[in-house]
Amino acid sequence: MSVHFEERSGAIPCNTPWGSWYQTMEEVFIEVNVPPGTSGKEVKCILGSKQIELQVKGKEIFKGKLFGTTVSDEGTWTLEDKSLIRIVLMKTNREAGNCWASLLEGEYCADAWVQDQMQRKLTLERFQRENPGFDFSGAEISGNFAGGGPDFSSLQK
Repeated sequence: MSVHFEERSGAIPCNTPWGSWYQTMEEVFIEVNVPPGTSGKEVKCILGSKQIELQVKGKEIFKGKLFGTTVSDEGTWTLEDKSLIRIVLMKTNREAGNCWASLLEGEYCADAWVQDQMQRKLTLERFQRENPGFDFSGAEISGNFAGGGPDFSSLQK
């Protein structure tokens, strides 16, 4: 369901010197621009549950501790058109309140506006999951959306 919500509502990217990253409730996506003609043999990508490292043609692109934890054996990377590396990480905490503020601890931080937009989007994604008969892809939200938005679980139906 997240994939379809994402396709309809678009991504909120955090731009970086090497490309960008964005997130859903379940996953973190990293897109890295590399020199045209790069081959898979020239890419070294190590994906751990708490660490990540990417080197291209012997040059370190990034390396460090992830902002949150991921399922290490669910992470993948692909090289597209010999010019773009796409990395997909599966979050261990898949709640709307788990909005990463940066890709790595202290590095590639989302500015305040991007962070706000990411949190709004994750809250709408949560609403979509809780209410599959409605379409929240074009919705706007204001008010209490930090931490995944308001908790309606105590309300009687």
